Amino acid sequence: MAGERFKVVALVAAVMCLCNADRVVMSVAVVPLAAKHGWSSSFLGIVQSSFLWGYMCSSVIGGALVDKYGGKRVIAWGAALWSLATLLTPWAANHSTASLLAVRAFFGLAEGVALPSMNNLLSRWFPTNERATAVGISMGGFQLGNVVGLVLTPLAMSSIGISGPFILFTFFGFLWLMTWINRVANDPQESNSISKAELRLIQAGKSDSHVIKSKLPSLALLFSKLPTWAIVFANITNNWGYFVLLSWMPVYFKTVFGVNLKQAAWFSAVPWGTMAISGYAAGAASDYLIKSGYSTTSARKIMQSIGFIGPGIALLCLNYAKTPSIAAVFITMALSLSSFSQAGFLLNMQDIAPQYAGFLHGISNSAGTLAAIISTIGTGFFVQWLGSFQAFLTLTACLYFATTIFWNLLVPLLGYGSAWYSNFFVEGNVPATLGHHFWSLLCDFRMFRLMLTSQMDKEIKRLAEI
Repeated sequence: MAGERFKVVALVAAVMCLCNADRVVMSVAVVPLAAKHGWSSSFLGIVQSSFLWGYMCSSVIGGALVDKYGGKRVIAWGAALWSLATLLTPWAANHSTASLLAVRAFFGLAEGVALPSMNNLLSRWFPTNERATAVGISMGGFQLGNVVGLVLTPLAMSSIGISGPFILFTFFGFLWLMTWINRVANDPQESNSISKAELRLIQAGKSDSHVIKSKLPSLALLFSKLPTWAIVFANITNNWGYFVLLSWMPVYFKTVFGVNLKQAAWFSAVPWGTMAISGYAAGAASDYLIKSGYSTTSARKIMQSIGFIGPGIALLCLNYAKTPSIAAVFITMALSLSSFSQAGFLLNMQDIAPQYAGFLHGISNSAGTLAAIISTIGTGFFVQWLGSFQAFLTLTACLYFATTIFWNLLVPLLGYGSAWYSNFFVEGNVPATLGHHFWSLLCDFRMFRLMLTSQMDKEIKRLAEI
């Protein structure tokens, strides 16, 4: 990867880093803000979740904007607006709680366009055989943003005050924006800097022409298929656990172990750094399994099981941590292993419905964002009512385990592949009535029951032969 492609992916990774770092600023700054304004633990959860209110609304809309105006323009406007919201956050906190919640919701609304813009730009700028690497670099920047935010925020607060990190990251945002506008084109064909050889390489390596353009299915139709529910529940569980740790980690270390804010930020930063690395390892391991002869279904099943069972066990162990160092080890395990889901349910959307992967991702991500709102607020109420994090950590671990069972039971259905799933949606095969949707869902459940019965019969025969 070289030339203009390297410039594009480097700047995309940088803005993804800023995107996540700007979120994390509030996770650290909320501790002194709560002390200053006398906020309760339950209200802390509401403040932390307010970002997600706007984010949930723009997760699907962002894709439509990107399709119409292009990733370069949309991500530029998004970065400008979320940087402005970052700058206004300390002022809003001093003005009123309503102002703070409104600014944080607007911040989330602006950040909701980041991932769709990233996907749009990388699909334009990279040939098919380089896109996985480009996405890996960009998402590595995204996870690195947690580390940057957690490390720099307490340093800026100790030097300038509570408003320090908000000013600092606003400056970074507008600095990136000036570089982005002048250095990157929306499409390689529009670039004045790209060489003819690189342009030919990009165009020759694209295989998008084979994707069938078709009308999006109705929601009733989409939710009449069990694989849709499996992906939605996996996204719900993934976001539930992810945002609990993202929003509450610094508060957890300060509350449970009494460490100061700088130490809490450092203990919180290490797990996110390892998550960026383990995400690459998960992708490489998944590719290795498939190349070694494992089916795609088996590879997804293994990766997703690690991605949910691992964090569940780690969170249960976290309840018994006696020192902040031991707690950091368990949180590192939880986040590192959760990144294996990137090679599980996230990739499975492309496996079963490539024509509607974006639409399916938007819907499942909206459900996941709603779950993140509930978990972020719920943590605050649990801590306030019960006086500890243990109950909510146990609940989250149980959710990981339950979803793992649900996912693995449906993996054979998911494994039928795009031909099975997508054929149902092609024009002429779409059921016209709500009754047909219910019939489709019933057929899926019957298929699911027959599948389980077949497995039980095989096991009974095997035991009888022993």
